[in-house]
Amino acid sequence: MVDILHRVGIRTTPEKVYEALTTVEGLAAWWTTDTSGSGDDVLQFRFGDVGGFDMKVLDLRPNARVRWEVIDGPAEWVGTTVDFELSQDGEWTILLFTHAGWREPVEFMNHCSTKWAIFLMSLKSLVETGAGAPHPHDVQISNWH
Repeated sequence: MVDILHRVGIRTTPEKVYEALTTVEGLAAWWTTDTSGSGDDVLQFRFGDVGGFDMKVLDLRPNARVRWEVIDGPAEWVGTTVDFELSQDGEWTILLFTHAGWREPVEFMNHCSTKWAIFLMSLKSLVETGAGAPHPHDVQISNWH
């Protein structure tokens, strides 16, 4: 199994990042505007004509960790987990991101790694400036979006 890993420093408190990761409004402001569900049960994320994902919330530790399991979406994603680990380092919140459990490093994984980086920068922008760039306003990198 292989994983996507990213580290992002965000100039804010863990509380503000946690809120952006656990509320439908927060998620819709940095990942995709078509977000629904419950921040403590199942979340649905849609990306127009390319489809989307359903995530079951597995773990919520206030201001420290958010963990989801992909329960519906592309075959490569189903059964994988998405983790956001938060820690404070001075004026920075350090976000360690892991999309774990990919069965093999297929080309779609390369695409998703780049898109996760783009969306994590959208999260950083949202929390630091008040404006993210969620889908459909994100950077397009291919016909997969």
